[in-house]
Amino acid sequence: MRLLAARSLRVHRKAWAAMFAAVAVTSALLGALALALGSVGLGHARVERYAAAPVVVAGDQEARWTVKPWGSEPKTETVGLTERVRVPSAAVDVLRAVPGVLEAVPDHTFVVREPAASGADGTRAYPGRSWDAARLAPYRLTDGREPRQAGEAVVGAGLGAHVGDTLAGREVVGVAEGPAALYVTAGEARRLAGHPGAVDAVGVLGEPGVPVDTLHARVRAALDEAGLKDTAAGQPLRALTGNGRGGAEHLGAPPARAELLQLLAAVAANVVLVAVLVLASLVAQALQQRAAERDLLLAVGATPRQVRGAAGREVTRVAGAAALLGALASGPVFLALWSALRARGGVVPEGLELPAPAWLFAGVLAVAALVVGIARLVVPFAARRPRRPGKGGARRVTGIVLLVLGAGSAGTATLQGGDAAAAAAGAATVTLVAGCALLGPWIAGAAMTVLDRPFRRFGGAPGRLTAAGAAAHSRRLGAALVPVVLVTAFAVVQLSAGATMERAAAAQARTATGADLAFSGTTAERVRRLPGVESATDVLRSSVVLARTEAGSPRLDRLPVLGVDAGGLTGTLDPGVVSGDLSGLGRAGTVAVGADTAESLEVKPGSAVELRLGDGTPKRLRVVAVYERSLALGEFLLPKAELAPHMSDPYPARVLAAGVRGTSPVAPDAGVRGTSPVAPDAGVRGTSPVAPEVVAPPGAELNSLVSGGIVAAIGGLTLLSVLSTLALIGAGRRGELELLRQVGASGNQLRRMLGLEAGFLTATGLLVGLVVGALPLTAFAWALTGGLPYLPPAQAGTIAGVVLVTVVAGVFLPVARKGFRR
Repeated sequence: MRLLAARSLRVHRKAWAAMFAAVAVTSALLGALALALGSVGLGHARVERYAAAPVVVAGDQEARWTVKPWGSEPKTETVGLTERVRVPSAAVDVLRAVPGVLEAVPDHTFVVREPAASGADGTRAYPGRSWDAARLAPYRLTDGREPRQAGEAVVGAGLGAHVGDTLAGREVVGVAEGPAALYVTAGEARRLAGHPGAVDAVGVLGEPGVPVDTLHARVRAALDEAGLKDTAAGQPLRALTGNGRGGAEHLGAPPARAELLQLLAAVAANVVLVAVLVLASLVAQALQQRAAERDLLLAVGATPRQVRGAAGREVTRVAGAAALLGALASGPVFLALWSALRARGGVVPEGLELPAPAWLFAGVLAVAALVVGIARLVVPFAARRPRRPGKGGARRVTGIVLLVLGAGSAGTATLQGGDAAAAAAGAATVTLVAGCALLGPWIAGAAMTVLDRPFRRFGGAPGRLTAAGAAAHSRRLGAALVPVVLVTAFAVVQLSAGATMERAAAAQARTATGADLAFSGTTAERVRRLPGVESATDVLRSSVVLARTEAGSPRLDRLPVLGVDAGGLTGTLDPGVVSGDLSGLGRAGTVAVGADTAESLEVKPGSAVELRLGDGTPKRLRVVAVYERSLALGEFLLPKAELAPHMSDPYPARVLAAGVRGTSPVAPDAGVRGTSPVAPDAGVRGTSPVAPEVVAPPGAELNSLVSGGIVAAIGGLTLLSVLSTLALIGAGRRGELELLRQVGASGNQLRRMLGLEAGFLTATGLLVGLVVGALPLTAFAWALTGGLPYLPPAQAGTIAGVVLVTVVAGVFLPVARKGFRR
């Protein structure tokens, strides 16, 4: 077996080059994904403000939902909260009495705003804290002194201010180390924070010589004994140490990390699936096109076991070397992509650390072994004697069953909504592609049956050669067709799904947003003083958590929501009410629900919905209206007064205003086209036309960038599989082309024959791939948008052009040197 494998490698090294390239790229892609998963898994919120506090007491920034499925153990689901869960002030005295505690420092955070500089729009916002809390970092004075009264402040060096300056109506009396921040007295910090009886967190400073573990145990015991709970959901307080302290500073980092981890895991599963299809097809084609050689070995005395063993050794050697090369390349690829991601300011959530220790890179060896294993597992099936033409009933039946299951899954998607519809459509795509892979020879044969007569009648000798070759080698043609179908279906589904949702959401947002002007850095109450303003509403952006049961298991969804003024929606924001009345949002304890969510929750006006607000506070809200434009405005609309007390910074994201009888409100001194100064707030300007109101979940830009990069990588892998498969087939048919030359075919005829084959593969692959992708896409689009899927013409043209170029290159390049030689 060793001898056979060694000799075969030397003889077929050009054919194995195609598989080598595919395995190397697959290993590099999976290795980079594994490194990304490891880095995100080790990720944590950065510890900055609490670096000098060994223990930080904070609220529980996670919501939990426990369900006991019938006949099994209870299951608990958790989701991160993005609004501050506060600590009762009584915890400060409890902590100060703990043995070994030097000081317990309460931390109040707030935002101070002032009008922007002359000529600039909006306001400037400064994060604020008490000066006492600065020692938890610690941030020390570099100039001046600490604040002693309400009108004084110390500024962080990041602000660039100096002693004697005036900032946000306060005299700067000192400059401290650290980032941009405004430090005031403890009493002023409590007032500005606006939540009496609660603090954001408590930093615990230990006495010298007290170990962190000991201090933490004592603090934990004191909190449990006092029975203190957070001010939101009434959960036990958390005592954080180490990297866990960062979660109390950067609230968005832990949820973003969890979502990114789920995204990468899902993408990795898709890449593994694509890798299995690609490598299985390549290995099978590489071995099956050597059927004559295998038959000769069996005829001269080699046993089937020896033939399979030699093929296995051959594949393992090629795949092993290629996977190792790919694993080595995955490190630089990962580092380059991670650096580019960090360089995009504002994409990675503030405070999210994504470490990449040296030992993490050893994990790519396990990925390389996985890739080799995938390639090796195909050998026992591919090295068998091929069935005679017309056989393969089990394969055909399996393929048909998969197509039926895929169509059924697509049909199921039309009856569902949200993530369930997306999951059903995704399953349909995978199942349909797998069915087409099994039915490749029959699909190719059926397509050629349709084109046989036109090829023979209008194609001349090259057409007759193409038809005859397709009839004699349907298995080879099917193997060439499968990766074309795969790349087309994958590209269509991935690009069209996102474009369909974005287009529908944008259309809803344009229809919903009827305001004449939009303002930032002010409130609706002040905007209403502007001459000509008939209505104005604050727009607060936060999130809620919806708990429900799905297939007997708990599920928690954190959803973006808007808080609005019910009396200011006329002419500014129209959600498209289908039942009920939005005026009901003027009362406390009410909510408006998107139509899809209302249907899934089986609620209507007058029903009750249980939600957890952004800080985890449970609320039972009465539904007053159901609306249809939820893709743009989110699944829930809440009264501003209901949402604001549960937000870390309850200041409006913007204010939408409408004029009397559709006229645009403009201040008397407006002199710049498209802007209107607001008299009650100097420095605040209204903008027109108004950007449509669209909700976006936290981390949406990061997820979009990561998804886009992965889609490009998987698309490249599938294109490489097209090129590799065709190159492998071309390398195996050089003898066939040479024989045709010897019996009189000219080089021009052979080129035209190959051109017809390339055209056939491109047209058939694009058509089948489009059908495979369109079926689940239509179900997905109908379920979520009520319309048909959309693919931008430029993207559709790009898919067709890239596939055509790849197929032509794969057909012609392997035979360009010898196939046409006289």
